[in-house]
Amino acid sequence: MNEEISTLKELQELVLIRDEYFQTGDGDRMDEFNAKIENLKSKLGPQARTIFNRLYQRNHVAVAGITNNCCAACGMTVPVANVQMARVGERIVCCASCGRILYAADEETVSNVKGKVDQDGKVGLERFSSVKLVMPDLKAKDRVGAIGELAELLETNDCIDSADNVVAAAMAREEILSTATDNDVAFPHVRGVEGGGLTIAVGVSKKGIDWGGVKVHIVFLSMIPVAVSAYYLRFMGAVTKSFCKPNVRELVIAAQDEANLWRLVQKHTRTELK
Repeated sequence: MNEEISTLKELQELVLIRDEYFQTGDGDRMDEFNAKIENLKSKLGPQARTIFNRLYQRNHVAVAGITNNCCAACGMTVPVANVQMARVGERIVCCASCGRILYAADEETVSNVKGKVDQDGKVGLERFSSVKLVMPDLKAKDRVGAIGELAELLETNDCIDSADNVVAAAMAREEILSTATDNDVAFPHVRGVEGGGLTIAVGVSKKGIDWGGVKVHIVFLSMIPVAVSAYYLRFMGAVTKSFCKPNVRELVIAAQDEANLWRLVQKHTRTELK
């Protein structure tokens, strides 16, 4: 069963990556992703495949971790007996509230958000970030370095416990499919980071960063709780649309300090980012 849970988690991640690609890609690789998803489904037993397909029809987040004895997707408390069964992995355990397939977090799971940036009453990017989480002059030449700089910024501001864990998880995601877009923007992220809300750090490189063969200048590093996975897709679409105009990108890249960069990013995402 542990192997089946691993397959379900891999399947879940691939589905969400395909959804992200649909938002920001050109569509050329959709058939490739669909084939990989069907291949993973074929490795599941009849019960797991049936449950996953039923849940998928309602919401593309069909699998969720258990955080502090609660379902990470809906927040409902999971009975101790079910937590133990999920940890042992002898059979599939589903949330009694939302029905999602549950798994017990392991040591490799990134679950280190200490603070919640989400600010009630704020609009646009202000809900998920702040002037303390922007860097107007990234020094890195490649994506590992850029993700590292922004992860360290998140750690310094008590948003995460371990920058190294974030870099490792974000790069594992990048190896599946680059998060760079044609609009000079990259969206590295770590999904399943529980204990806070959607948290985003923004960085700009004046010279440009080699993002796996593509040069980008603007980077949004996001920590994504399972519960906001669907919203994150809208976030990516909104930011991509906001930065589709070259003059907007040029203004943001030219920002000389944190205050100026924060003002520009807020201004140019406010309309699209609901």
